[in-house]
Amino acid sequence: MERKRSLRRRQKPPFAERAKDHCRNFTAFMFSNVGIIFLVVLYMIAGAVMFIAIEGNEALERFAQIPFKRNETVMRLWQISCCEVNVFNKSVFEEKVGDEIRAYQEKIVLWTRRGWSGGETENESPWSFSGAFLYSLTVITTIGYGNIVPRTEWGKIATIFYTIIGMPLFLLYLSNIGDILAKSFKWIYAKFCLCRVCPGVARRRAMRARRRARTEERDCSVDIGDNGFETNTVTTSNVDEDIEEEITAETNTVTVPITICIMIMIGYIFFGASLFADWENWDLLDGSYFCFISLSSIGFGDIVPGLSLRTNKSETKMEISFILCAVYLLLGMALIAMCFNLMQEQVIYKIRSLKKCVRGCFQCAKPVPVPTDESESQ
Repeated sequence: MERKRSLRRRQKPPFAERAKDHCRNFTAFMFSNVGIIFLVVLYMIAGAVMFIAIEGNEALERFAQIPFKRNETVMRLWQISCCEVNVFNKSVFEEKVGDEIRAYQEKIVLWTRRGWSGGETENESPWSFSGAFLYSLTVITTIGYGNIVPRTEWGKIATIFYTIIGMPLFLLYLSNIGDILAKSFKWIYAKFCLCRVCPGVARRRAMRARRRARTEERDCSVDIGDNGFETNTVTTSNVDEDIEEEITAETNTVTVPITICIMIMIGYIFFGASLFADWENWDLLDGSYFCFISLSSIGFGDIVPGLSLRTNKSETKMEISFILCAVYLLLGMALIAMCFNLMQEQVIYKIRSLKKCVRGCFQCAKPVPVPTDESESQ
């Protein structure tokens, strides 16, 4: 008994092999169809935390100097008007004041290029969690609005390496999720459009019933039994089961029309346009324009989410708007990938049908050989 127990204990794999198996299973799960979604979301959350740590404090320190520079300019103008220049000398006064105002304008332009929104809350960093999360999404999706950009050297280096890893990961997400959505939509489309109520299926059922009736007449045979009497045996089959098998087979090979795919994309764009029109106080044209530019990964940056909410001093609404915008873009790009996949299958199916039609036309156009007199005599 002790030997058997020792053998059982020896059969247990070592810790290193078990750790390798667990790591292998965890990696396979993370890169599966379900795990890739969590992996992309976790990668964007990690990117948001990283960019906040790199760019957040630097932005606060940079914007904290703006009120002091403004007060310094005001005091300089006061000194010019009171002490340095004779106010009755118009040309000299305008020259001195103009120089100070131009210097302050150059500082404003520089601050704006570095990310200052021009509002009264200069001490608020644009690198909030929602803003950094949206920035991480726009980086790996190649949208790149440009309203939030890194200013430090480490931020720029981190963006480069973050994009190198994130872009292939997001392409894998689009490939897997787009394939899953395409298969699911094909199944739903086949179940609804190839149902028994549809005229096409009813027509096929009638044709198959007639065909079965003809085969029954052909397959009727006369058998002589052991008792000496003739018995008629008819091979029959259930027509409804055959129709269900046919529908199941067509569910896997069905192709969705291109018009339906285009309608899905247009509907999703108008759905997002109505949402952003409510959140951002845009009209439907601006919302549709923003959704199309974002989902197509063009991302001009002329219309970005959160600007109207920032001016209205609603930080909670701005945070929710950024998060919902990121979710809308993630789902929308997967939906666009699904539509492109379905449209590609439809185009391939049409090309193959065209090839078969062309081959049939060429075969019908071949001349039929005319028998000669020698063949007729034979």
